[in-house]
Amino acid sequence: MKKVIPFLLVFISISFFSQTKSVKKTPVKNPPRVIAKKKQEPKPNPDLIILNKDVPVLIPQKREDKFGYINQKGKFLIQPEYHIAVFFAEDCNLLNSPNEKVRKFGTKEYATVEKDMISYRINQAGKRVYEYKTDDLGKCKSEFKQQQYQAYVLNGFYGIIEKAKFVNAADYRDYHIYPQYHYLHIMEGDDVSNPMIVASYNDRFGVIDVNNKVVIPFEYSNIKRNFSWKLGRMFEVTKDGTNYYYIDANNKAY
Repeated sequence: MKKVIPFLLVFISISFFSQTKSVKKTPVKNPPRVIAKKKQEPKPNPDLIILNKDVPVLIPQKREDKFGYINQKGKFLIQPEYHIAVFFAEDCNLLNSPNEKVRKFGTKEYATVEKDMISYRINQAGKRVYEYKTDDLGKCKSEFKQQQYQAYVLNGFYGIIEKAKFVNAADYRDYHIYPQYHYLHIMEGDDVSNPMIVASYNDRFGVIDVNNKVVIPFEYSNIKRNFSWKLGRMFEVTKDGTNYYYIDANNKAY
């Protein structure tokens, strides 16, 4: 019996060793690599042509009593279908909205339009991306800039004074522009030291600067006193009193 036990132990060892050698290891495959797709950025619109860097790439334009937007070459990129269309510019009510999701629509990448008594924000492709809701409107932060100059009337004629320096109305040297025009209006803009001034002389309208230099010739029957200069560095003008259009500071019509 003693001889049998060692034999069994040897047999078991050999058997175990042979089984161990016969076991093949399954190779571990590398997990598949996940390749993140690059987000394709939208291609720029070739029709958004920049001929003048000082004016917007999209300009409101009226055709058959409806407003759309043209590029700087005069081509309609957003077809006229709106009762109101303003420049692409910030809307401070949306920028300060209590609804965080709509604040992005208050940036200058969008414009406000109105159709059928409903106001929208549109993008540069002309798509309506937001419809105004009263609950979304926040309060604009006060950004009032005190005007450095103001119009002054003397004997029925308009001139310009610098308020902080004006003392004696009888002294012509106190006037920045001595009263000589039939009408003057200082346009609102970002540069209060060099504003554009709508002026009227002999029933014609033009634009001057604070040094009395003519910027826009006196050839228009009217120039609107609105925010067109502040928002788009353009003037809304008419020669016949009916058909209005925009011109830039070089008197180029769009």
